[in-house]
Amino acid sequence: MTSILYSAHTAISYSAPLEAEIARLVGVMTRLTGVNGRFPLRWLAIQLLEGDDTLLDNLAEAEREALATAVAHSRARLHPHYGEDVDLAITDERYRFVHQLVTQVLTAPRATWSLSDRIDRVITNRWLGIPIFLVLMYVVFSLVQNVSAPFLEWVDAVFGGPITRWALALLIWVRAPEWLISLLTDGVIAGVGAVLTFLPGLLVMYLALAVLEDTGYLARAAFVMDRSMSKLGLHGRSFVPMILGFGCNVPAIYATRTIESKSARILTGMLIPFMSCSARLPVYVIFGLAFFPRGGNLVIWILYLIGIAVAAGVGIVLSRTLFRHEPAGILLMEMPAYRWPSARRVLAYAWEESASFVRKAGSFILLGTVIFWLLLNLPWGVTRAEESLFGRVSGAIAPVLAPAGFGNWQASGALVTGLLAKEMVVATMAQIYLGAEGEVEEEPAAAPTFWQDLQEIVGGLGTAVVSAAQELLETMTPGISLFGADTEPGDTALTRVLRQAFTPLSAFAFLVFVLLYVPCIATIGAQTAEFGWRWAALSAVITLVVPWLLATLVYQVGRLAGLGV
Repeated sequence: MTSILYSAHTAISYSAPLEAEIARLVGVMTRLTGVNGRFPLRWLAIQLLEGDDTLLDNLAEAEREALATAVAHSRARLHPHYGEDVDLAITDERYRFVHQLVTQVLTAPRATWSLSDRIDRVITNRWLGIPIFLVLMYVVFSLVQNVSAPFLEWVDAVFGGPITRWALALLIWVRAPEWLISLLTDGVIAGVGAVLTFLPGLLVMYLALAVLEDTGYLARAAFVMDRSMSKLGLHGRSFVPMILGFGCNVPAIYATRTIESKSARILTGMLIPFMSCSARLPVYVIFGLAFFPRGGNLVIWILYLIGIAVAAGVGIVLSRTLFRHEPAGILLMEMPAYRWPSARRVLAYAWEESASFVRKAGSFILLGTVIFWLLLNLPWGVTRAEESLFGRVSGAIAPVLAPAGFGNWQASGALVTGLLAKEMVVATMAQIYLGAEGEVEEEPAAAPTFWQDLQEIVGGLGTAVVSAAQELLETMTPGISLFGADTEPGDTALTRVLRQAFTPLSAFAFLVFVLLYVPCIATIGAQTAEFGWRWAALSAVITLVVPWLLATLVYQVGRLAGLGV
């Protein structure tokens, strides 16, 4: 076997275009006294072409500018050969050199593809990777919409029926004042109950994401999306915290600390609010059931894609204006091995996230619903909700939202309380439409007994479990109906009144606005802590202007297309 011996001073030979520019930069640096003699010139030329200019910080301004200009000209000449990926081309040729060296000095058994390698050839394929990612996300949202719907109806019936009746009976028995009865039934139970109604949907989503994470797929999703996001102006490491943003924007903001560049951290932190957090999901689900009963999963999927697309668009604008000097980064991460998801880990993750949601509903959202009820009843004794303090403030905002199709005080008021927590959008609508205004329903001839209520709860749960299992099988076997003809999902009290206040077009425009508008106070606080109040304020302005423009565009174009009816 013939081998080639390499000394410690052997230089890697790059392709002709790269070698020409390396030589040109070395020639420039030999004339710069601040560089020549301080660094190996060939090594420094390669570092500069890769985008590492930190070694030049201590140079005199004239020499630094001359060398920066020379590097810019070199990269421009290399652009026809490698595009924007000069650094990736250098890395690729370096690894190719290492591979050639290893093959000459090492005899190894014939390489075999492991099962993990064969799966990755498909999952991370340049052309198939993104479509596979989008299909999997569609399946996740289909599970959220279809499998959780029977439980959503059951929880809604429990809160709107037995729990409300029991609370009302207890309050009457203790001779509670009328205002306290209204606070607890129209405020606390209607508000928190409306939010907890969507716990089953969130639980399904957390279970699905935990399975994808535990199998090792989500890391590959970050790898697949990285190249596309980088070309759209996003930093190479940005996709990982942005993926976290689908769960909650707050930890995603803190996850930007893994990005070395301060400018890149700020840019990523300003784009994360466009990633649809799980707190927005209850709004999507309730509007999906009300206006898109058989296509709600598709609507939710489209909304998530809109969030990603808007983040990419805003990223392009910011990276070419405020952050135009920020070089693109490279995502380096270890791919975990594929494995069967652990039921223990998956259930633990879903339980932790769901418990966090319940704690928020039981504390922060509870406080918010109480405050909102007070505002809805001030000045004290007001009989019409729109004449209350809250109604007046919401009514003043409503005309601004009219071009987007939802210029009524109820919608604008729900968006205002959504600044506290996005779950409050549903809680507010429940109080306004079901509490303050009420829903006309026929009273039963006789109130059910306690045991009849218990039978209703248990029987409804059993029915929901069977229906959810059927929906799961239907979702996992697309195009095949295993249980007969499709039926429309059941209504809730809130979906019925929403259909009277919105059209399908204005409802979709409203969802687009909810998707993109100012994140919750906790997220703004995290942005302020990490990046400063000026960047947080700029982010708030962007997340007010962009959603208004896009929601207005959706509604007005839809009307011109004849979709406004």
